[in-house]
Amino acid sequence: MALPLADHLARQRNRDAAERTLMAWIRTCLSLISFGFGLDKIVAAINAREMGGSGHAELGVRLVSIAFILTGVLAMAAATQQHRRNLKRLLRDDFTYHADPSIATATAVMISLIGLGALGLLLVGALLS
Repeated sequence: MALPLADHLARQRNRDAAERTLMAWIRTCLSLISFGFGLDKIVAAINAREMGGSGHAELGVRLVSIAFILTGVLAMAAATQQHRRNLKRLLRDDFTYHADPSIATATAVMISLIGLGALGLLLVGALLS
């Protein structure tokens, strides 16, 4: 039995919304990855200029950079998987709304943990110098 036009249009709107959501996640994850990579390279360049040496970022900066990159990669993997699940559900005739775990909340928690870790590294560095 064919679905009414209103149902087809509603499914198309939901698919379009899922595509826009994935695109937003791509931009967010690209920003996280780029920030982590850029932070490491900028600090390394500053260190190389000031010290005339190796141009490696200190361990604390490197760890924060890695954490941002890892958060971006993990969030992108989760967003892609969620997008695929949403598209599969939209194809079913008995489509019902299902609340997925929030990737945004998990990403916000990860960024908060990175911030707390960075704060800890800065406090330890201030106390040791």
